[in-house]
Amino acid sequence: MYYFINIGSNLGDRRLNLSRAVRKIAAKYGLFELSHVHESAPWGYESDNEFMNIGMSFVSNDEPQAVLAFLQGVEKELGGGPHRTADGSYADRLLDIDIIAIDRLLIDSPTLQVPHPHLAEREFFLRPMAELAPMWRHPKTGKTCGEMLADLPVTE
Repeated sequence: MYYFINIGSNLGDRRLNLSRAVRKIAAKYGLFELSHVHESAPWGYESDNEFMNIGMSFVSNDEPQAVLAFLQGVEKELGGGPHRTADGSYADRLLDIDIIAIDRLLIDSPTLQVPHPHLAEREFFLRPMAELAPMWRHPKTGKTCGEMLADLPVTE
């Protein structure tokens, strides 16, 4: 299966955080591709800390839940603290790793939703994935990441 993930960081040495995560993931899954680094404001909460995000793709025969568990382990090992505050809002973090898509699979379980439920809303997911898989189409909407990017509201 072809996995597309997004790695983000908005605390500490963001570039080093991304690099460490990529090295851990590459050590497990071997060959991979990376997008360019994309910087963006936090999504869904206020913070002065900009995010640095990178898309990564790799092939694995591991089941999605096993890949998710591995990625969550990398996140925890490299300092990924809680993603939410006590009141449930998003929080700054050293590392955030999300599975964005797996081939054209649809998964809707309590622990994993694929494609990522916010893919079409988040430019920092769409730009890296559009680089890595310009012809990939969302299994529900049939849209490419480029088409979803064009649908985003224009921001200044």
